[in-house]
Amino acid sequence: MANRPERLVLVAGTGTEVGKTWVACRLVRALRRRGLIVAVRKPVQSYDPDDDPTETDAALLAHAAGDHPAIVCPRHRWYPAAMAPPMAAAALGRPGFTIADLVDELAWPPAVGVGLVETAGGVRSPLADDGDAVTLAEALDPEHVVLVADAGLGVVNAVRLAAAPFGRRPLTVVLNRFDPDDELHLRNLEWLVERDGYEVVTDPEDLVAPIVGWPS
Repeated sequence: MANRPERLVLVAGTGTEVGKTWVACRLVRALRRRGLIVAVRKPVQSYDPDDDPTETDAALLAHAAGDHPAIVCPRHRWYPAAMAPPMAAAALGRPGFTIADLVDELAWPPAVGVGLVETAGGVRSPLADDGDAVTLAEALDPEHVVLVADAGLGVVNAVRLAAAPFGRRPLTVVLNRFDPDDELHLRNLEWLVERDGYEVVTDPEDLVAPIVGWPS
C-alpha cells in the first residue's frame, strides 16, 4: 500500500443497506471542511446492473472527496451483480481475488491526513475469496474503525456481533437514521453506551473528534 495516510479509518457496517456510504460521505465532507487532506477508497464494489453508475458507492464517495470514481475503486473491481463481491466475480466469470490483492491495489496520494476505506456488506460478509472486513482490518491495521448500524430494532445484537471481531481496535458506532423522538432509538443508544460501553454517535459530524482528536 503506497503512501499510507497519517490516520487510516475503516468504515464497516453491521449489515447491508445500513448507510455506510452515506456516513462515509458525510464524514469526508466534515473532515475537508476542517482543512484536512482526505482521501477515500472502496477496494471493491458490487451492485445491481440496472443501477445508475453515477450512484454507485464509488461515485458517491468520489463526489464527496473531489476525486474520480475509478480512483476511489479501480474499474476492474466493479462487479455489476447484486451479491457479495467474490460471488459477483464468480457469477460474471471473472477471476477471483484475495484480501492481499485488494490491499496491494490501495494507492494514496502523498500527505493524506485521513484515509477512509469503506468495506462492502456487513462485517462478516465475504469481501474477497479469503476474507471479510475483519480480515481487511487485520491487513490494514487502521487507527480507527467506524461501525455503522441502523438505530432500530435489533441494533444491540447487531453491534455486539459486528464489533467483537475487531477486538481492542479503537471503534466508534454510528447509529444511522437515529430519531431522538423514538423511544426505542433512545433506549438502544443508552444501552450501547451505558451497559456495553461503546463510543456511539448519531451524527457523522461527531466522528471528527474521536478520529482526529479535534472538537467536532
